[in-house]
Amino acid sequence: MQSRRTTNVERLSADFVQDSYTLYARLREAGPPRQVMMPHGIKVWMVTRYHDARALLADPRISKDGRRVNELFARHAESPDKAPASVDDELAAHMLNSDPPNHVRLRRLVGKAFTERRVKLLRPRIEEITEELLDKMAGAREAELIEDLAAPLTITVLAELLGVPPANRKVFRTWTNTLVGANHMPEEVATASAAVAKFTEDLIDAKLADPGEDMFSALVQATEEGDRLSKDELVAMVFLLVVAGHDTTLSMVGNGVYALLRHPDQLARLRADPSLLPAAVEELLRYEGSVSLATFRFTTDDIALDGVTIPAGEIVVVALGSANRDTEKFANADSLDITRGLGSHLAFGHGIHYCAGAPLGRLQVEIGIGRLLERFPDLALAVEPERLRWKTSTIMHGLVSLPVSLHG
Repeated sequence: MQSRRTTNVERLSADFVQDSYTLYARLREAGPPRQVMMPHGIKVWMVTRYHDARALLADPRISKDGRRVNELFARHAESPDKAPASVDDELAAHMLNSDPPNHVRLRRLVGKAFTERRVKLLRPRIEEITEELLDKMAGAREAELIEDLAAPLTITVLAELLGVPPANRKVFRTWTNTLVGANHMPEEVATASAAVAKFTEDLIDAKLADPGEDMFSALVQATEEGDRLSKDELVAMVFLLVVAGHDTTLSMVGNGVYALLRHPDQLARLRADPSLLPAAVEELLRYEGSVSLATFRFTTDDIALDGVTIPAGEIVVVALGSANRDTEKFANADSLDITRGLGSHLAFGHGIHYCAGAPLGRLQVEIGIGRLLERFPDLALAVEPERLRWKTSTIMHGLVSLPVSLHG
């Protein structure tokens, strides 16, 4: 294979998130991974094709060591003042931002608390929360689905997993918007990071003194041959749950409903046969997943891929939203088909960093969308699709708001 290096660096506009699939299609058609300048002024290698994306996500020469992310931002920034606001190294050093062998250790300990059995036991409570939210919506002709259903559902589930008192739950949304969203000043990110750390330290002390039945108590108590998560590791884990576990799921509920309302034939098919719901969730994850670009990785060695050499020490972003629309992998990839019956999408990633919370995310999306469609048979968009906006985040793909008509 002949290797070559890409020299032309395309600058992406901040508004590309409003029509990311058009950009991704063009980059897939143009060829292999290429360098682009992200809106916040960081030069990266963007991977858009499915098979390239899947290969890199499992490549041991790709690192996610969170301790180096700020250094790499500075090195690949267009100018020193262009480096994006970043979180403290301590908060960034969670399971998602670690490499083996530490990643293996962290994942094993987290798995002691975040078991499939524990997730399954949450179904009745998630159904109860969903019904309570739908009851509140039922008296109105219209609702704003993100604020009235998706956000409170995921906030409540996360808060109950952590054993957080109801009075403190809305603060999760504030932190998430700051830590995940774009265009925040460094001092705003620093304030949100410090708030997460202080809140979690207090929560850890409370769980050590008086453990409950919640998942976080189990996480605090989890041991493996005498090993347990340190206080700093627990703080970083909560940071990961607040940022990734909350926002991805609430966005996916909104994205899924939006996709179905834009495809009335598929919505009618699902209404006619509710047993298709699990398959529909998988197709919605592929078609309109809530993570557009996977979190930053970097190369630890030169990697030859599809005729291009990505040198060591380069930042790599894997466009999950692009890979899931690659026609080389998925026939009619730009069409929604709830009977597609596939499980090979990359919405939850691939390899050692495959999302540990995928079962819980799927469960919330399935219950949230399923119960919504059951309760409101006349559900429809309350605004023209062109008026809706996507979050100004290069990582998260989710609607800012989703106004819907409930009763026709």
